[in-house]
Amino acid sequence: MITLLITLLSLGVILVAISKFDIHPFLALFIGAIGFGICVGMPTDLILKSIKDGFGGVLGNIGLLILLGVTIGTFLEKTGGAMVLAQKVLSWIGEKSIMLAMMLSGWILSIPVFGDSTFIMMNPISKSLSFKGKVPYAATTVALALGATASHSLVPPTPGPIAAAGIINADLGMVIFWGIVVSLISLVPCYYFVKKYVTKIELEPKFAEGEQQESSGKKPSAFKSFLPIIFPLLLIILASVASYPSKPFGENQLTDIILFLGTPIIALLIGAFLAFTLPEKFDRQVLSSTGWIGDSLVIAAPVILITGAGGIFGKMLQNSGIADIVTSNMSTANWGIFLPFIIAFFLKTAQGSSTVAMITTASIIAPILGTLGLDSETMRVFAVLAIGAGAIAISHANDSFFWAVTQLSGLTIKEGNKSHSVGTVIMAFTSILAIYLLTFIV
Repeated sequence: MITLLITLLSLGVILVAISKFDIHPFLALFIGAIGFGICVGMPTDLILKSIKDGFGGVLGNIGLLILLGVTIGTFLEKTGGAMVLAQKVLSWIGEKSIMLAMMLSGWILSIPVFGDSTFIMMNPISKSLSFKGKVPYAATTVALALGATASHSLVPPTPGPIAAAGIINADLGMVIFWGIVVSLISLVPCYYFVKKYVTKIELEPKFAEGEQQESSGKKPSAFKSFLPIIFPLLLIILASVASYPSKPFGENQLTDIILFLGTPIIALLIGAFLAFTLPEKFDRQVLSSTGWIGDSLVIAAPVILITGAGGIFGKMLQNSGIADIVTSNMSTANWGIFLPFIIAFFLKTAQGSSTVAMITTASIIAPILGTLGLDSETMRVFAVLAIGAGAIAISHANDSFFWAVTQLSGLTIKEGNKSHSVGTVIMAFTSILAIYLLTFIV
């Protein structure tokens, strides 16, 4: 019980350090892990081993994945390819279904691009369509924000789900596939929430001078813009199918090639090379330390470091023997898939970052997967998705995305809480319900 209390106390200290004192999550997790090891009486050599194994082991699996995913998103954003994707979705769905189009545009763009960036890029379109189509601006705003939130937390190669899958050692192809399914299901009640409730919030779009003018720069085609996202995802999913015990493609050289190309690092590397074709004129400067690759490194570095610190914390928990302690204390409880959801839900609500919530929860859950009955290949996938579902809500004043949504749209804090924040709660609980039901089917 003392070890469990120290674990809870350590988590509390980490949360307070991040949310109240604005200490960087990397430092809070790193120092918190060492403090936990000392407090539970771990030998110093085991503490040092946990630091090395935790940081190196996690980053060896997923550090490059995070960087490559961010690189693809950076090239899409800077070349205008992300905007092309959004406009293509709008043309498919039609401007008469503006709210649905904004929601699906946000969902697609947030697979390779951070949710905040997606919203910032798409807000001018949301504003213009709201004005032209005489649709309440609050509705297009929240539809866009919720669409971006769904894939940001549930569909790799967004950094949070990639990190959680790596820590838990879940099949990334299956996480992508079922993440797409669960995230789309979660959008259904959110759409009706926006349509029936958020449309009642009176909010007029305000335009700055020249804001509605199109950029004169030539953007890549829709086909080229889709390739860096779709091609790697298809390769990863195809490799997951090829690795099934039934060997659907047989045991031959073609299967070996599929398995190699579908390895997440190789697939995302191919996606990055496809992203390099997006600029109208290729300039080697974009690959330099001061170019777009340099920008990608700046964006990815904090996420990679936080992920590594989460790995240290998880390894420290694992080496402390907490799995055995939890087994003896939870033998009569049937938490199952709901425990990762609950932990991520409270971590997200307490400190604001979905990525930090996912990494921290995955680090806590990884050593006790067997105890929770989540150690099969399929249940590891659903455990990752349960973590992502919990990390969706509640988006409120301590979340940078909440401020992007309210400040760029003109929603008041109260209106933001009644629309965007409530929407994330609906999405989170819809997602975990869908995941729970899928565990009986799959």
